[in-house]
Amino acid sequence: MPSPSFLRGAGYLLTGLTLLAAPGLRRFVFAPLLIGTVLFAAGSWIALTQVLSWSAWLNSHLPGWLQWMEWILVPLLFGSVGILLFTTLGTIANLIGAPFNALLAQQVEIHLTGRFAGSEVQQPPGLLENIFPPIRSEIQKIFYYLARALPLLILFVVPVVQIAAPFVWMIFSSWMNAFQYADIPMSNHNLYDKEILARLRQKRLLSLGFGAATLVMSLIPFVNFLAMPAAVAGATALWVKEWQG
Repeated sequence: MPSPSFLRGAGYLLTGLTLLAAPGLRRFVFAPLLIGTVLFAAGSWIALTQVLSWSAWLNSHLPGWLQWMEWILVPLLFGSVGILLFTTLGTIANLIGAPFNALLAQQVEIHLTGRFAGSEVQQPPGLLENIFPPIRSEIQKIFYYLARALPLLILFVVPVVQIAAPFVWMIFSSWMNAFQYADIPMSNHNLYDKEILARLRQKRLLSLGFGAATLVMSLIPFVNFLAMPAAVAGATALWVKEWQG
């Protein structure tokens, strides 16, 4: 049974989802929602067509005496492709939407606390000083991601071990989601990589719960259109109530 901290972390994604409809925040949701809709719609189509093609190939090449394994291998294939693809798309979506996400996080914090205690309140994206810092932060996270993802991908081609690979990747993706979205409100307060990771590790299960819930939401067709803005709002609520101290 998941720990209370894990479940509490997952609950913050629902908190973020409800915040999207809050008065005064809706106009800041539009750009992240549009970016997420376009990328995840494309990703859903790619995942479905590729998995159907690969599962047909797998079924035609399985020996007759191994046909019973189809019910195990096909779900693993769906899960592996989905997690790999949508984790990558989430990174791309955050890179493109970085300035808008930073502004949304700032406004959510003001909505929750009545003030913004970080750096000077940002203007809508368009000025260079508002655009480059969050994009630079996203690029740094990409390097962090690649340094760990590439060795983990080897697990998918190691016999026997490859069965566990989707589950290992799921844990890693959950952690990356927590890091990805925690960075948005924290960087608004001039906290970056090492400081962010230190705070996530202090409440590891809480952070993993939030990241896992975000991962699951990103895998659900149509619902995943809301994943990015909901995660930004949820991570900001986490910052205000859990990570800030």
